[in-house]
Amino acid sequence: MRLVESFKQGQEKLESINSEIKSRVETTLRSWPETINKKVSDIRNFSLPWTQYFHFFHDSEETIAHESEPVLKLSDKFAALHQRIEADLGVENFVGEWFLVDQACIDQFAQATGDHQWIHTDPVKAENESPFKTTIAHGFLTLSLIPKLTDTVNPEKNDYPEARMLVNYGMNKVVFPAPVRVGKRIRARTRIIAVTPLRKGLELVREVTIEVENSKRPACVAEMLLRLYD
Repeated sequence: MRLVESFKQGQEKLESINSEIKSRVETTLRSWPETINKKVSDIRNFSLPWTQYFHFFHDSEETIAHESEPVLKLSDKFAALHQRIEADLGVENFVGEWFLVDQACIDQFAQATGDHQWIHTDPVKAENESPFKTTIAHGFLTLSLIPKLTDTVNPEKNDYPEARMLVNYGMNKVVFPAPVRVGKRIRARTRIIAVTPLRKGLELVREVTIEVENSKRPACVAEMLLRLYD
């Protein structure tokens, strides 16, 4: 009799525990949507400072870009130089002397740069296999001759005596429309196509055209960037 009562009490206790567990599980399940929403909200709130940071970074870039815009502090002589250059924009202002591109010149450039491609350095093979029937100058050889062809390496010649310092800042673009066959003469023609005031200086865009004697197409057209500092 006692065994039966003990068993019944144990069964009732087990049912009570199961009922309590069931109740807790149901309560937890009912609260899941709210919990998930809270977690999502927390994540969103946590990410907000990063979003604000990116906006701040973007705004800062714009501010920096705005603050880095040229501030014009040109002297009177540079202001006058600026006006003089602007007045002659697009006008051809230089025609150089003819320069002979011979095989020795091409070979020296090949030796200096390591570019010994046969279309430049092997006259016999070029005559038999090249569509040009002769060797041709490297495109970069033509480009490298610009300082000489434009006479900008002459210390006694200065187109801008107002400038304290001149800096070759680079190029906007360069193309090689036609080859320079060995034995041909080339020369440079130039014009200033743009001028921009800088902080205590000017930036010029100088268009350089390298023409080949008795050829309709130029060997090279380059936009050189030159900076003049007050």
